[in-house]
Amino acid sequence: MFVLELTYTAPVERADALMDAHRAWLNAWYEEGVFIASGRKNPRDGGVVLAVGDDRARIEEIAAADPFAVEGVCSYRITEFIATKTAPGLGAYRQQPLS
Repeated sequence: MFVLELTYTAPVERADALMDAHRAWLNAWYEEGVFIASGRKNPRDGGVVLAVGDDRARIEEIAAADPFAVEGVCSYRITEFIATKTAPGLGAYRQQPLS
C-alpha cells in the first residue's frame, strides 16, 4: 500500500484552476481499484491519496500523470507501507509482512 502526499508548489488558485482535471484523474484510478481514499490536507497545502498495489514504479507513474504534477502545481512524496492491520471493512487490503 502507498501513501501519496502531495504538497502545493504554486498558489492554491492554480490548483483550483486544475481541480476538474485532477478529479477526473482521481476518478479514473478509483475505477481501476488503485485508489481507496483521498482528500485535502488541513491546512489546505496539498492532499493525501491512499493507493493499493505492490509496484512502486507504477504508483510513481500514476502520480506523475496527475494534472497537478504535469502542470507543476504540486510535488509528491510517496511512502510505501505494509498494511498488516486494518479495520474490518478494509480486510481486503490487509497484507502479510515481508520476511
